[in-house]
Amino acid sequence: MTTELQHSVRLLTIEAEYEGQRIDNYLRTQLKGVPKSLIYRILRKGEVRVNKKRIKPEYKLVAGDVVRVPPVRVAERDHTIPENKLNEVQSLEAAIVYEDDALIVINKPAGIAVHGGSGLSFGLIEGLRALRPTARFLELVHRLDRDTSGLLLIAKKRSMLRNLHEQLREKTMDKYYLALVCGRWQPQQRSVKAPLRKFELPSGERTVKVDKEGKPSETRFKVIQNFAQATLVECSPVTGRTHQIRVHTLHADHPIAGDNRYGDPIFDEQMRRLGLKRLFLHACRLRFYHPGKEEHMVVEAPLESSLTKLLNRMEQA
Repeated sequence: MTTELQHSVRLLTIEAEYEGQRIDNYLRTQLKGVPKSLIYRILRKGEVRVNKKRIKPEYKLVAGDVVRVPPVRVAERDHTIPENKLNEVQSLEAAIVYEDDALIVINKPAGIAVHGGSGLSFGLIEGLRALRPTARFLELVHRLDRDTSGLLLIAKKRSMLRNLHEQLREKTMDKYYLALVCGRWQPQQRSVKAPLRKFELPSGERTVKVDKEGKPSETRFKVIQNFAQATLVECSPVTGRTHQIRVHTLHADHPIAGDNRYGDPIFDEQMRRLGLKRLFLHACRLRFYHPGKEEHMVVEAPLESSLTKLLNRMEQA
């Protein structure tokens, strides 16, 4: 297998979603193609540092930690697009809503994972790298669940990645989602504050529950439209926990339509009869500061046609 040397030391700032993950597991996701034995060797030798200090493989990351990763030999990226993914990858080009020399903003379709892993060899970031084979740097700024559609930021420069991660940490980036939830959401319920904790199921899948031992989490809500048996709400996560909106709506007794993990089966069956074939959660708007342009940007992505048709049917019901 051919390899390439990452010539420079990398300094990675830990996002909130990685908090609590062991450093060895984190490095395995960051250093694709690097043998596990080499990861443990550089940890033992102190070549990996967190906040300039040596750490053990079982060290658990904290949001804001700065991880020093030494140059290592990694397998060269294979930009070949699997045959069964050709159409999916080519459709990503049309999904790009903004691009410049430092940033891509894409309207991710539902059903596409943001990156390979968990049994998936090919995700959105791999697709973009295949579309841009000469790009020296393409990294996800944040993530969306596989079944969630909407706006996603991809940095084309490390300086942009660092700046946007800082905005996420400082909570100066605003993210807005549209969700169709079960029942009548009360307008006075403007936020859900409930600590969230991740659990691993026997199958290896991760699930999230409200738990007093969990991490502080908050999502703000605004009613957009009422229907006979559901409400369209705008959701704005203050914190960025895994499955946060989906679990907070469930905690409020208003699970999201089409959620096969945290949803209500009876409500979901009603929505299926009206034509819903996916999770009704869409990242519709992003507001952030673009350091290169020295201005705040607001980017929007409308609901896909299948979701607007569903809302029209519900209005007429």
